[in-house]
Amino acid sequence: MPENTTRARTRARRDVGRYVNDTLRDRYFAACDAVYAMGAPARSETDVETGFGTTHVYRYGPADPAAEDRTPVVLIHGAGFCSAMWYPNTPALSAERPVYALDTPGDAGRSVHREPMWQPERAAQWLDEALDALGLDRVHLVGSSYGGWLVLNQAHRRPGRLASVTLLDPGGLEKVGLRFFAWVFVSLFASFAPKALRPRLAAWLEQPVLVVPELRRMIQAGVRAFRIRRPAPLPLAEDALRSIRTPVYLVLGKRSLLLNPKRQLERVPRLIPGARAEIIAATGHGPQIDHPDVVNARMLNFMEDVDSLDPAAERGAVGA
Repeated sequence: MPENTTRARTRARRDVGRYVNDTLRDRYFAACDAVYAMGAPARSETDVETGFGTTHVYRYGPADPAAEDRTPVVLIHGAGFCSAMWYPNTPALSAERPVYALDTPGDAGRSVHREPMWQPERAAQWLDEALDALGLDRVHLVGSSYGGWLVLNQAHRRPGRLASVTLLDPGGLEKVGLRFFAWVFVSLFASFAPKALRPRLAAWLEQPVLVVPELRRMIQAGVRAFRIRRPAPLPLAEDALRSIRTPVYLVLGKRSLLLNPKRQLERVPRLIPGARAEIIAATGHGPQIDHPDVVNARMLNFMEDVDSLDPAAERGAVGA
């Protein structure tokens, strides 16, 4: 294809995420692989087709073959990340259940984004199509940050496949404010600080990326390599939250800058019947990274409780 045609097409698709070039993409993939290596080894990788592009999926565990029929966990990462961010969580989760980690089209990862899907109904359609292509009829859906918005949106718009949803300091509950964007930009600049300063900056910013070399390199490579083309999602209206009947577990960082933890600790259980909510101390926006042992155990306990009350859990989660 002529170069001018390629440029014209790129300019026309400002609502589709893309890599700057193949060289930077490959460097980013190499950085991601170093982070994946710190978690559980993926049992397999696959690509599934949806109306919005190709979704790359990592499949983990379980360690015990007898757990293969348990309701699986599906992980949806935050904005600017890929599924590698789940490295502190995949070992514990996949020891107990099958785990699927999806690279969201429109973010840096191995998925291929072709059609915009930032609109709530289109986002829900993408995730439903991806789960259908994987043959998953019933799942425990877990989302972090922007992934939390995707998960919450799914529980509102297309809950049919959902056994439960777990929201890790999620979007979708409050409008994203300036202080959060400022934290993101300051954290990025801090990643280039001298090594001796990074631990103090990491503590001040509640940003573990700064003291995990593999994470820091992955974030820096992703910022250089990929261009996200979507607006920040709007929060769900209270009527939408009241409509949710899927079991919900909300985990908030005590020093979160994305939302007000105390307000949401009271608000979400009041609006969503039966929702659990708790605040994790000594963390900001990444409770599952800062305190993986605690959060992993509590997520698994929540899923176990849900399955024990739902006869559908005994019928298996994978479609015929």
